[in-house]
Amino acid sequence: MIIVSSARIKEDLQNRLMKNHPDCTFHFHKRMSDALGDLVEADILITYGEDVTAEILRQAARLKWIMVISAGLDRMPFPAIKEKGIIVTNARGIHKIPMAEYTFAAILQWCKRTQEWRDHQKRRIWKKYGIQMSELAGKTMTVVGTGAIGGEIARLAKAFRMNVLGVNRSGRLVEYFDHIYKTDKLAEAMGTADIVVSVLPYTPETDRLIGRQHFEAMPESSLFINIGRGKTVDQEALLNVLKTGKISAVLDVFEEEPLPADHPFWAMDNVTVTPHFSAITSQYQPRAMAIFEENLKRFKEHRSDLINFIDLDRGY
Repeated sequence: MIIVSSARIKEDLQNRLMKNHPDCTFHFHKRMSDALGDLVEADILITYGEDVTAEILRQAARLKWIMVISAGLDRMPFPAIKEKGIIVTNARGIHKIPMAEYTFAAILQWCKRTQEWRDHQKRRIWKKYGIQMSELAGKTMTVVGTGAIGGEIARLAKAFRMNVLGVNRSGRLVEYFDHIYKTDKLAEAMGTADIVVSVLPYTPETDRLIGRQHFEAMPESSLFINIGRGKTVDQEALLNVLKTGKISAVLDVFEEEPLPADHPFWAMDNVTVTPHFSAITSQYQPRAMAIFEENLKRFKEHRSDLINFIDLDRGY
Protein backbone atom coordinates (compact mmCIF):
# COMPACT_ATOMS: atom_id res chain seq x y z
CA MET A 1 0.00 0.00 0.00
CA ILE A 2 1.49 3.33 -1.09
CA ILE A 3 0.78 6.44 0.99
CA VAL A 4 1.77 9.88 -0.28
CA SER A 5 1.69 13.09 1.75
CA SER A 6 1.66 16.55 0.17
CA ALA A 7 1.42 18.06 3.66
CA ARG A 8 4.59 18.99 5.50
CA ILE A 9 4.54 16.31 8.23
CA LYS A 10 6.93 16.64 11.17
CA GLU A 11 9.87 14.24 11.04
CA ASP A 12 9.07 12.50 14.33
CA LEU A 13 5.56 11.77 13.08
CA GLN A 14 6.92 10.48 9.78
CA ASN A 15 9.18 8.08 11.68
CA ARG A 16 6.31 6.91 13.87
CA LEU A 17 4.12 6.17 10.86
CA MET A 18 6.85 4.19 9.12
CA LYS A 19 7.66 2.26 12.30
CA ASN A 20 4.02 1.46 13.10
CA HIS A 21 3.10 0.50 9.53
CA PRO A 22 6.01 -1.41 7.97
CA ASP A 23 3.62 -2.96 5.44
CA CYS A 24 3.08 0.47 3.86
CA THR A 25 5.37 2.55 1.65
CA PHE A 26 5.37 6.22 2.60
CA HIS A 27 6.42 9.16 0.44
CA PHE A 28 6.52 12.41 2.39
CA HIS A 29 6.66 15.72 0.52
CA LYS A 30 6.47 19.38 1.45
CA ARG A 31 4.13 20.41 -1.36
CA MET A 32 1.88 18.89 -3.99
CA SER A 33 4.19 19.80 -6.88
CA ASP A 34 6.86 17.53 -5.38
CA ALA A 35 4.36 14.73 -4.69
CA LEU A 36 2.91 14.38 -8.20
CA GLY A 37 5.36 11.73 -9.37
CA ASP A 38 4.59 9.40 -6.45
CA LEU A 39 0.88 10.18 -6.49
CA VAL A 40 0.46 8.28 -9.77
CA GLU A 41 0.88 5.01 -7.86
CA ALA A 42 -0.64 6.11 -4.53
CA ASP A 43 -3.48 4.36 -2.75
CA ILE A 44 -3.80 7.05 -0.07
CA LEU A 45 -3.15 10.79 -0.06
CA ILE A 46 -2.55 12.90 3.06
CA THR A 47 -3.20 16.60 2.38
CA TYR A 48 -4.31 19.84 3.98
CA GLY A 49 -7.04 19.89 1.32
CA GLU A 50 -6.07 23.08 -0.50
CA ASP A 51 -3.85 21.54 -3.18
CA VAL A 52 -6.05 18.84 -4.74
CA THR A 53 -7.50 19.49 -8.20
CA ALA A 54 -9.58 17.47 -10.64
CA GLU A 55 -6.55 17.28 -12.96
CA ILE A 56 -4.36 15.85 -10.18
CA LEU A 57 -7.03 13.24 -9.45
CA ARG A 58 -7.11 12.21 -13.09
CA GLN A 59 -3.40 11.39 -12.82
CA ALA A 60 -3.84 9.48 -9.54
CA ALA A 61 -5.39 6.40 -11.12
CA ARG A 62 -5.07 4.14 -8.06
CA LEU A 63 -6.15 6.62 -5.37
CA LYS A 64 -8.77 5.21 -3.02
CA TRP A 65 -8.73 7.48 0.04
CA ILE A 66 -7.87 11.12 0.77
CA MET A 67 -7.13 12.05 4.38
CA VAL A 68 -7.51 15.81 4.83
CA ILE A 69 -5.64 16.82 7.99
CA SER A 70 -7.79 19.90 8.52
CA ALA A 71 -11.52 20.43 8.93
CA GLY A 72 -12.10 22.74 5.96
CA LEU A 73 -13.06 21.05 2.71
CA ASP A 74 -14.30 24.01 0.68
CA ARG A 75 -11.47 23.78 -1.88
CA MET A 76 -11.86 20.06 -2.55
CA PRO A 77 -13.01 19.07 -6.11
CA PHE A 78 -15.94 16.96 -4.91
CA PRO A 79 -17.46 16.19 -8.35
CA ALA A 80 -14.16 14.65 -9.51
CA ILE A 81 -13.73 12.81 -6.20
CA LYS A 82 -17.24 11.41 -6.40
CA GLU A 83 -16.77 10.38 -10.02
CA LYS A 84 -13.72 8.31 -9.06
CA GLY A 85 -15.35 6.86 -5.94
CA ILE A 86 -12.59 8.09 -3.63
CA ILE A 87 -13.20 8.04 0.13
CA VAL A 88 -12.59 11.33 1.96
CA THR A 89 -12.03 11.79 5.69
CA ASN A 90 -10.88 14.82 7.63
CA ALA A 91 -9.49 15.84 11.01
CA ARG A 92 -12.73 17.24 12.42
CA GLY A 93 -12.61 17.39 16.22
CA ILE A 94 -8.91 18.12 16.69
CA HIS A 95 -9.44 21.88 16.56
CA LYS A 96 -11.79 22.41 19.47
CA ILE A 97 -9.17 22.96 22.19
CA PRO A 98 -6.87 25.44 20.37
CA MET A 99 -9.74 27.30 18.68
CA ALA A 100 -11.72 27.66 21.90
CA GLU A 101 -8.59 28.94 23.66
CA TYR A 102 -7.95 31.38 20.79
CA THR A 103 -11.54 32.61 21.10
CA PHE A 104 -11.15 33.38 24.77
CA ALA A 105 -7.79 35.03 24.20
CA ALA A 106 -9.60 37.33 21.78
CA ILE A 107 -12.54 37.88 24.12
CA LEU A 108 -10.35 38.68 27.12
CA GLN A 109 -8.25 41.03 24.99
CA TRP A 110 -11.47 42.90 24.14
CA CYS A 111 -13.05 42.74 27.60
CA LYS A 112 -9.92 43.57 29.61
CA ARG A 113 -8.45 45.84 26.92
CA THR A 114 -5.06 44.18 27.18
CA GLN A 115 -3.56 46.03 24.22
CA GLU A 116 -3.83 49.20 26.29
CA TRP A 117 -1.91 47.52 29.12
CA ARG A 118 1.09 47.15 26.84
CA ASP A 119 0.69 50.65 25.49
CA HIS A 120 0.68 52.13 29.00
CA GLN A 121 3.70 50.05 29.97
CA LYS A 122 5.68 51.19 26.93
CA ARG A 123 4.81 54.80 27.74
CA ARG A 124 5.49 54.26 31.49
CA ILE A 125 2.00 55.44 32.42
CA TRP A 126 0.77 54.61 35.93
CA LYS A 127 -2.93 55.42 35.71
CA LYS A 128 -4.96 53.06 37.88
CA TYR A 129 -8.33 54.09 36.50
CA GLY A 130 -7.18 54.88 32.99
CA ILE A 131 -8.46 51.67 31.39
CA GLN A 132 -12.18 50.88 31.61
CA MET A 133 -12.32 47.09 31.82
CA SER A 134 -15.51 44.99 31.92
CA GLU A 135 -16.40 41.47 33.08
CA LEU A 136 -17.49 38.38 31.18
CA ALA A 137 -19.73 37.16 33.99
CA GLY A 138 -23.33 37.94 33.04
CA LYS A 139 -22.56 38.71 29.41
CA THR A 140 -24.36 36.89 26.59
CA MET A 141 -22.47 34.99 23.92
CA THR A 142 -24.03 33.66 20.72
CA VAL A 143 -22.12 30.83 19.02
CA VAL A 144 -23.07 30.30 15.37
CA GLY A 145 -22.31 26.62 14.80
CA THR A 146 -22.74 24.24 17.73
CA GLY A 147 -20.46 21.36 16.70
CA ALA A 148 -17.28 20.25 18.46
CA ILE A 149 -15.59 23.67 18.39
CA GLY A 150 -18.75 25.62 19.24
CA GLY A 151 -19.50 23.20 22.07
CA GLU A 152 -16.05 23.65 23.60
CA ILE A 153 -16.40 27.45 23.38
CA ALA A 154 -19.76 27.16 25.14
CA ARG A 155 -18.27 24.96 27.87
CA LEU A 156 -15.57 27.51 28.61
CA ALA A 157 -18.11 30.34 28.51
CA LYS A 158 -20.15 28.68 31.26
CA ALA A 159 -17.01 28.62 33.41
CA PHE A 160 -16.95 32.42 33.02
CA ARG A 161 -20.59 32.53 34.17
CA MET A 162 -21.85 33.65 30.78
CA ASN A 163 -25.25 33.17 29.19
CA VAL A 164 -24.66 31.08 26.07
CA LEU A 165 -26.91 30.96 23.00
CA GLY A 166 -26.35 28.76 19.99
CA VAL A 167 -27.44 28.70 16.35
CA ASN A 168 -27.73 25.52 14.29
CA ARG A 169 -29.79 24.11 11.42
CA SER A 170 -32.12 21.94 13.48
CA GLY A 171 -32.68 24.00 16.61
CA ARG A 172 -31.67 20.93 18.63
CA LEU A 173 -30.44 21.72 22.15
CA VAL A 174 -26.75 21.03 22.72
CA GLU A 175 -24.92 20.64 26.03
CA TYR A 176 -23.61 23.86 27.62
CA PHE A 177 -26.00 26.08 25.63
CA ASP A 178 -28.83 27.81 27.45
CA HIS A 179 -30.94 28.18 24.32
CA ILE A 180 -30.65 27.19 20.65
CA TYR A 181 -32.02 29.16 17.70
CA LYS A 182 -32.57 27.72 14.24
CA THR A 183 -30.59 29.36 11.45
CA ASP A 184 -33.59 31.36 10.23
CA LYS A 185 -33.59 33.15 13.61
CA LEU A 186 -29.95 34.20 13.31
CA ALA A 187 -30.65 37.94 13.51
CA GLU A 188 -32.61 37.43 16.72
CA ALA A 189 -29.81 35.34 18.21
CA MET A 190 -27.16 37.93 17.32
CA GLY A 191 -29.38 40.80 18.42
CA THR A 192 -29.18 39.84 22.09
CA ALA A 193 -25.45 39.07 22.24
CA ASP A 194 -22.53 40.98 23.69
CA ILE A 195 -20.26 38.58 21.79
CA VAL A 196 -20.97 36.62 18.59
CA VAL A 197 -18.61 33.81 17.57
CA SER A 198 -19.00 32.25 14.13
CA VAL A 199 -17.62 28.73 13.73
CA LEU A 200 -19.43 27.96 10.48
CA PRO A 201 -17.92 25.71 7.81
CA TYR A 202 -18.25 26.87 4.22
CA THR A 203 -20.96 25.08 2.24
CA PRO A 204 -23.54 26.27 -0.32
CA GLU A 205 -25.94 26.69 2.63
CA THR A 206 -23.58 28.97 4.57
CA ASP A 207 -22.35 31.11 1.66
CA ARG A 208 -22.52 34.70 3.01
CA LEU A 209 -25.05 33.53 5.57
CA ILE A 210 -24.14 36.32 7.98
CA GLY A 211 -24.97 39.63 6.36
CA ARG A 212 -26.01 43.24 6.81
CA GLN A 213 -29.22 42.62 8.75
CA HIS A 214 -27.39 40.42 11.24
CA PHE A 215 -24.62 42.93 11.92
CA GLU A 216 -27.16 45.74 12.20
CA ALA A 217 -29.02 43.68 14.81
CA MET A 218 -25.95 43.42 17.06
CA PRO A 219 -25.97 45.68 20.11
CA GLU A 220 -23.77 48.75 20.41
CA SER A 221 -20.18 47.98 21.56
CA SER A 222 -20.53 44.23 20.95
CA LEU A 223 -17.84 41.94 19.53
CA PHE A 224 -17.90 39.72 16.43
CA ILE A 225 -15.38 36.88 16.08
CA ASN A 226 -15.01 34.74 12.95
CA ILE A 227 -12.96 31.56 13.23
CA GLY A 228 -15.03 29.52 10.74
CA ARG A 229 -14.65 30.44 7.08
CA GLY A 230 -14.41 33.88 5.52
CA LYS A 231 -16.99 33.22 2.82
CA THR A 232 -19.71 32.54 5.40
CA VAL A 233 -19.77 36.30 6.04
CA ASP A 234 -20.70 39.16 3.74
CA GLN A 235 -17.35 40.88 4.21
CA GLU A 236 -18.48 44.15 2.67
CA ALA A 237 -21.43 44.34 5.07
CA LEU A 238 -19.10 43.62 7.99
CA LEU A 239 -16.68 46.32 6.83
CA ASN A 240 -19.47 48.86 6.59
CA VAL A 241 -20.71 48.27 10.13
CA LEU A 242 -17.16 48.30 11.49
CA LYS A 243 -16.57 51.69 9.85
CA THR A 244 -19.38 53.12 11.97
CA GLY A 245 -17.60 52.01 15.16
CA LYS A 246 -20.74 50.28 16.41
CA ILE A 247 -19.01 46.91 16.96
CA SER A 248 -15.51 45.46 17.17
CA ALA A 249 -14.22 42.33 15.44
CA VAL A 250 -11.54 39.67 15.73
CA LEU A 251 -11.10 38.01 12.34
CA ASP A 252 -9.01 34.92 11.64
CA VAL A 253 -10.58 34.07 8.26
CA PHE A 254 -11.40 36.11 5.16
CA GLU A 255 -12.99 35.89 1.72
CA GLU A 256 -9.53 36.27 0.19
CA GLU A 257 -6.49 34.80 1.92
CA PRO A 258 -3.91 36.09 2.51
CA LEU A 259 -5.80 39.29 3.30
CA PRO A 260 -4.52 41.91 0.81
CA ALA A 261 -2.09 44.36 2.39
CA ASP A 262 -4.24 47.32 1.31
CA HIS A 263 -7.46 46.00 2.86
CA PRO A 264 -9.05 48.45 5.34
CA PHE A 265 -9.27 45.80 8.08
CA TRP A 266 -5.52 46.10 8.71
CA ALA A 267 -5.72 49.74 9.79
CA MET A 268 -8.94 49.71 11.82
CA ASP A 269 -8.58 50.26 15.57
CA ASN A 270 -11.69 48.14 16.28
CA VAL A 271 -10.43 45.13 14.29
CA THR A 272 -7.86 42.48 15.17
CA VAL A 273 -6.58 40.54 12.15
CA THR A 274 -4.89 37.15 12.49
CA PRO A 275 -3.63 34.95 9.60
CA HIS A 276 -6.01 31.95 9.81
CA PHE A 277 -4.00 30.37 12.63
CA SER A 278 -6.57 29.90 15.40
CA ALA A 279 -6.21 26.09 15.23
CA ILE A 280 -2.43 25.91 14.97
CA THR A 281 -0.52 24.72 18.02
CA SER A 282 2.19 22.12 18.61
CA GLN A 283 -0.53 19.49 19.09
CA TYR A 284 -2.19 19.98 15.70
CA GLN A 285 -0.35 17.33 13.67
CA PRO A 286 -0.10 14.71 16.45
CA ARG A 287 -3.88 14.82 16.88
CA ALA A 288 -4.48 14.66 13.11
CA MET A 289 -2.08 11.73 12.71
CA ALA A 290 -3.79 9.86 15.55
CA ILE A 291 -7.04 9.99 13.55
CA PHE A 292 -5.20 8.96 10.40
CA GLU A 293 -3.55 5.97 12.08
CA GLU A 294 -6.82 4.68 13.49
CA ASN A 295 -8.45 5.10 10.08
CA LEU A 296 -5.51 3.41 8.38
CA LYS A 297 -6.02 0.38 10.62
CA ARG A 298 -9.72 0.29 9.70
CA PHE A 299 -8.96 0.86 6.01
CA LYS A 300 -6.59 -2.13 5.96
CA GLU A 301 -9.36 -4.22 7.51
CA HIS A 302 -11.75 -3.06 4.75
CA ARG A 303 -14.05 -1.50 7.35
CA SER A 304 -16.58 1.15 6.37
CA ASP A 305 -16.67 2.98 9.72
CA LEU A 306 -13.83 5.42 9.10
CA ILE A 307 -13.67 8.35 11.53
CA ASN A 308 -14.95 11.63 10.05
CA PHE A 309 -16.22 10.02 6.85
CA ILE A 310 -17.29 12.85 4.51
CA ASP A 311 -20.62 12.89 2.68
CA LEU A 312 -19.48 13.92 -0.80
CA ASP A 313 -22.89 15.37 -1.69
CA ARG A 314 -23.04 17.63 1.36
CA GLY A 315 -19.32 18.45 1.44
CA TYR A 316 -18.87 17.73 5.15
